[in-house]
Amino acid sequence: MKNSVPALAASSDDSEMRSRILAAAFQVFTSNGYSGATTSAIAERAKVSKRDLYAHFENKQSMLLACIESRTVKMRMHEGLPEPHDRDMLASTLLAFAANVLTESTHPAVTAMFRLAISEADRSPEVAQALDECRKVNRGVLADFLASAQTAGLLAAGDAAAMADQCMALVWEDLMLGLLLGVLQRPSVATLQRKAGKAIDVFLKQHSTPAPIRPARRANSRPRP
Repeated sequence: MKNSVPALAASSDDSEMRSRILAAAFQVFTSNGYSGATTSAIAERAKVSKRDLYAHFENKQSMLLACIESRTVKMRMHEGLPEPHDRDMLASTLLAFAANVLTESTHPAVTAMFRLAISEADRSPEVAQALDECRKVNRGVLADFLASAQTAGLLAAGDAAAMADQCMALVWEDLMLGLLLGVLQRPSVATLQRKAGKAIDVFLKQHSTPAPIRPARRANSRPRP
């Protein structure tokens, strides 16, 4: 039992050092670019020795991928969305999904990662590949959800993957391009939620099945005894 306390403390220290290295690496990558970043600069900014740095990460590439993973894990929808049972659930789930994508993907750290991926597309394609994989996962989750809504009769028939692409196009419009170019500031969370709501309203109006028409009762009809 006496040996468990030092081991726990060491584990906590290792986790704190790893986080510090990743934070420093991200700052160096976004400031100098991947090719211009050096492990010496990262170690200096993190206030660790190069020996400690290499104890946690094999090389510069592993640090870059860890930086991306630490951010994209918040952007990625790992689990499937719940199957919708009615129109209200369909709309609320789509709204929550779209709002989460906008909120997480417009974070300044994510914008910086996309800029890094663009600038290093030729020399370090793995940066763009990691970000694109996150995008594909989210589109796949959305397509599966839309397919389940079609099965439940809540959405019109069609290619669910194409519908997912259209939905996200309505959600994003030109927001990401404006952020990448630096001509737009990141909107507030409330503004992003309103934007998501408007996009989902438009999408559902285009693809929802018509509500069933109930036959009207005649005014002079009387219930049978």
